[in-house]
Amino acid sequence: MLPVVVVHGGAGHIPKERSERSTSGVCCAAQSAYAVLKRGGSGMDAVVDAVMLLENNPSFNAGCGSVLNIKGEVEMDALVMDGKTLSSGAVSAVRNIANPIQLARLVMEKVILAACFRLFYINFYTTFQIHSAK
Repeated sequence: MLPVVVVHGGAGHIPKERSERSTSGVCCAAQSAYAVLKRGGSGMDAVVDAVMLLENNPSFNAGCGSVLNIKGEVEMDALVMDGKTLSSGAVSAVRNIANPIQLARLVMEKVILAACFRLFYINFYTTFQIHSAK
């Protein structure tokens, strides 16, 4: 079965003067993600690759093309989710980073271990406290 890649460049109206650049950017991101899959990369690899291309393209409200906040600063959000494991990673209001999608993936892949340990510790502590009180 051939891989399928769908990329969208955001919501909202795209002015005519930006239409061609936006379409080109989305097509480039989709083609790059498709190439990742054809080389044997994972779906997550393909998604992160596509989003990074959008973040690096000033035609999109992401990364270097981000809209400024009320203070005139760039703050970006990103989220990834693995459809197989349902694990996810997200970052919010990050600054001074070129590709927030890479940081979100890192959160998904690395922070989940710490969260699992913390959940285990809380459950163990709660159980111990309940049994000690009896």
